[in-house]
Amino acid sequence: MPNITTRCFSQDAFDSLNQYGLPPVLARIYAARGIEQPRQLETELSLLLPFEQLNHIAHMAALLADAIARQKRLLVVADYDSDGATACAVAIRALKKFGAIVDYLVPNRFEYGYGLTPEIVHLAASRYDEQPDILITVDNGIASVEGVREANHLGMQVFITDHHLPGDQLPDAAVIVNPNQPGCNFPSKHLAGVGVVFYVMLALRAELRKQGAFIAQGKEPNLASLLDLVALGTVADVVRLDSNNRILVQQGLQRIRKGRGCAGINALLQVAKRDYRQVSTYELGFIIGPRLNAAGRLDDMTLGIECLITDDESKANQLAAQLDELNRQRREIETDMQQDALSKLATVIEIQKSAVDPSYSLCLYDSSWHQGVIGLLASRIKEKFHRPVITFAPGNEGEIKGSGRSIQGFHLRDALDLVSKRHPGLILKFGGHAAAAGLTVHEQNFEDFRAAFEQVTQALLTPADLTRVIETDGELDDAELNLDLARCLADCVWGQGFPEPNFNACFHVENQRVVGEKHLKLRLKKFNSHRSYDAILFFQAESLPPLINAVFRVQANEYKGNTTLQLLLEHWSPIDSMTI
Repeated sequence: MPNITTRCFSQDAFDSLNQYGLPPVLARIYAARGIEQPRQLETELSLLLPFEQLNHIAHMAALLADAIARQKRLLVVADYDSDGATACAVAIRALKKFGAIVDYLVPNRFEYGYGLTPEIVHLAASRYDEQPDILITVDNGIASVEGVREANHLGMQVFITDHHLPGDQLPDAAVIVNPNQPGCNFPSKHLAGVGVVFYVMLALRAELRKQGAFIAQGKEPNLASLLDLVALGTVADVVRLDSNNRILVQQGLQRIRKGRGCAGINALLQVAKRDYRQVSTYELGFIIGPRLNAAGRLDDMTLGIECLITDDESKANQLAAQLDELNRQRREIETDMQQDALSKLATVIEIQKSAVDPSYSLCLYDSSWHQGVIGLLASRIKEKFHRPVITFAPGNEGEIKGSGRSIQGFHLRDALDLVSKRHPGLILKFGGHAAAAGLTVHEQNFEDFRAAFEQVTQALLTPADLTRVIETDGELDDAELNLDLARCLADCVWGQGFPEPNFNACFHVENQRVVGEKHLKLRLKKFNSHRSYDAILFFQAESLPPLINAVFRVQANEYKGNTTLQLLLEHWSPIDSMTI
C-alpha cells in the first residue's frame, strides 16, 4: 500500500506569494514546488535565458551561416521519438526560412538503432544524388564517437545538437552544442533536444542579422512560430520543467490555444477530438505525444516528421489519421504484452511472498514482444510494482534489446554502468539517464544479466525505497474546492519536476456506475461536509467500498454545453468504518 504524504513548503515563500495576492491554496501549491517569488511564475519570452550562455553556440551559428551562404547541403539526422521529431521539424522549418538547402534522415529503430552510427553515416552519404556536406544531429550525437569518426573519414562535417549526458569521450565533431557537455555553464541543464535546436536557431538568426541577410526581404523570420513544436517536444520528452522550460511550454501552449499551431499539431488534436482552445500539457504529453511516438515505435518516424513540417492542412489530416491508427495498434500490442508480462510475474510474485529476501528489480524477456513497445511496458510494470524494471525483446540475431524504467532514488544509467564494470562484456551497449535507459545483451546471457542487475539494485536500494510514496498538496476546504480552482490550474504549465497539483480527502461513496464499460462515474461526499462532488475513476469497473480515502486532481468537465467541477481519482484505499 503506498504511503500518502503532503508536500512540504517554505512558510516564507508561502507568505511572499500570498502577500503578492495569490490565494492561499495557490500560494501553498507554488511554494511546495520551489517558487519563492512571484516573478518566478512569469512566462514572457523576454525572460528566456540568453542563447549566448550555451557553449559553442556562436561558433555553430557562424558555421551554419557560412554553409547557407555557400549553399552547402545540410542533412538533419533525428531521433525517432517525439523530442527528436519536433527537434527535426524545428530545424527544417527554421533552416528553410533562412534559405538553406536542407533535408532530414531519421533512423528506423529496428534496422539501425539509436544515434549517428557508422551505418547511418553511410546511409546518409549514399541516399542522395550528392553526399551531404554537413550532418546536423538533433536529440542525439553526444555519444556517437564512431559515427562522427566515419563521417569525418567520408568528408562530411558533423554539427551535434543534443541534451543527453556525454560519455567519457566526446565525438570529434566540428562543433557541439549541449548544455550538459563539460564546461557549459548554461543555467538550465534540462533543455529537451528540441529546446537546444530552438536556441541554435535563435543564435543563427542573430548571426544572419549581423551579416545583413534580412535587409533585402525587409523583415526577419519569426521563430516564435516554432514554439508550439518546442512545447510539444519538451513535454513529451518528460524533461524537468524548470523556469526556462516552463516559459517555452507556456508560450507554445498560448500559440496553440489561439489557433496559431502548425497544421500537424492541429490535425493531431482534431483526430483525438480535442479542442485546441483548451489544450494543456496533458494533451501534449498524453494525447499528441503518444500518437507521434507511435510512428517511431511501430513504423518509421518519417511519418510523424512529415506531419509536423507540412503546411498543407489536407496532408496533415491524412498523416494524423495514419498516426492515430498506429497508436491504436500500439495500444493493442501493449495490452497483449502487459497481460503476458503480468501472467509471468504472477509466478514470480508467489515465489517472492515466501522468500526471505524478495527481489528489488524486475527483468522480463519474451521472444514475441515488440521492440518498439517494451519501454511502455516497463513503465506500466514499474508503476504497478514500484521496482526498477527492464523489459527485453528480440533484437539483431542472437541479441535482445532492453528498455528500463526506474523509481525515485535509483539512477538507472549509473546502475547499468556499474553492472558493466563488474561484469565486462555482459552488456554489449547501453545508454540513458536516471529514469530511463536502454541496453543490448546476448540472448544467452539474459539470466546472467538479471542476476547481476539484481545484485546492483540490492546494493543501491533499501526496502523502504520499494514502497511507493504519493505526494499530495494536502486537503482542500469546501470554499477552495471549486470550478475556479480547476480552471486556474488548467491554464498553468505542469510536468516533470513541477507536478500537477493533487489533493487528498476522505469520502462517502454516495453513487457509482460504470461508463464506457471500464470507468467508474462517482458521486462523492466529503467527510464532515454537506457537499458532494462528481468524480471519475478511469480503468476500473469494480465497485468501490462505501468509505474511501482518495487522491484526486480537479478538472473542469464539459458536457452538453455545461461546465462543472469533476474530481479525477488517481488513487484510493478503503476506510474501515470502525476507525471513523
